[in-house]
Amino acid sequence: MMRAVLIDDEISNLENLRILLEKHCPQITIIATAQSVGDAVDVIEKYVPDLVFLDIQMGDKTGFDVLKLLPTRNFDVVFVTAYDQYGIKAVKFAALDYLLKPIDIEELMNAVKKAEHKFTRQIQTSQLDFLLQQLKKPEPTISKIALPMQSEIRYIALSEIIRCEADNTYTHFFLSSEEKIMISKSLKEYADLLCPNGFLRTHQSHLVNPKYVKSWLKEDGGILLLISGEKIPISKPNKDIVKQALQQL
Repeated sequence: MMRAVLIDDEISNLENLRILLEKHCPQITIIATAQSVGDAVDVIEKYVPDLVFLDIQMGDKTGFDVLKLLPTRNFDVVFVTAYDQYGIKAVKFAALDYLLKPIDIEELMNAVKKAEHKFTRQIQTSQLDFLLQQLKKPEPTISKIALPMQSEIRYIALSEIIRCEADNTYTHFFLSSEEKIMISKSLKEYADLLCPNGFLRTHQSHLVNPKYVKSWLKEDGGILLLISGEKIPISKPNKDIVKQALQQL
């Protein structure tokens, strides 16, 4: 069983989440709730939960303020938010879970299942510390991403990623160290994070760091030749976008 604390400034949201957890997530025991940043800090320090469901927007403060005020953060977090707002990009880069209101039952169960996996395997991570470091920076300066592996969380510099390749619902990361990492998330999720940071979606199955592009080959309508010698296809719908992006480097 995982001991959980629920934090939201609206009591109706707390009650709704409580009902959903009690009905659909029997592995969760709710030990306390809080409706303000100060109360949240007190409750977490008093009860030492395994998991915290943390509302992001809490009046004129945020759930991130709760994390900043805690001297230690030995628990997992599932963020809860009304919309894709401030901080969610950093949450995604830290590979932390979040739920959009109104809460989808399947997404809630999946988030709890992932938290349970880390809890039962006693996987200790520094994801919350990583998140708070990211929040200190303007978004364009994000330089690392957390990759959740089977038994650890790896923190990889974006500059070390040569390319990503889809494999059904998995994504393979190819690194400059010649290491290959497989992550159980779709390429689309990583494209949404990495394309605003300069990566190129050349094809439905391929995402490329332009830093490692050597040349554009005209064969087969367009292929990227990487410094490593690998050839990456360019789909027709992405051809003009990729060409324009490379010309601007």
